[in-house]
Amino acid sequence: MESTRAVELVEAFWREVWNAADPAAVDRFVTEDFVITNAGRDIVGREAFKSWIAAFLAELPDLRLEVIETFANADGSRVASRWRITGTNNGYHHTAAIGDPISFTGTAVWQVSEDGKLLHNWVERSAPVAA
Repeated sequence: MESTRAVELVEAFWREVWNAADPAAVDRFVTEDFVITNAGRDIVGREAFKSWIAAFLAELPDLRLEVIETFANADGSRVASRWRITGTNNGYHHTAAIGDPISFTGTAVWQVSEDGKLLHNWVERSAPVAA
């Protein structure tokens, strides 16, 4: 996949899944056997990923994801993003700060198939701070 198209794919994913709070939109972007590796744990399969997103959104119901930068390698098979999430803490990672605004940053590296589907995502996040 061309690198420009790969970047557009990932940025559309951020908008249409996370910022639209629409886990079902995942179907348009990822393969059936998609894997996300988050905090050293693999969530395997599109349906498991959608459930994981829904649970995450329940913890941050007004989540906003701001893309800081996104870039791809020459052939578009890998895309990297830096981003910032803000929202209201509704039990994020089982914290006690219910109702407080929080913010954190992260990076994501995506593996993209030749036919323009997301295959794997590796995510690292910072610790949340009061916004």
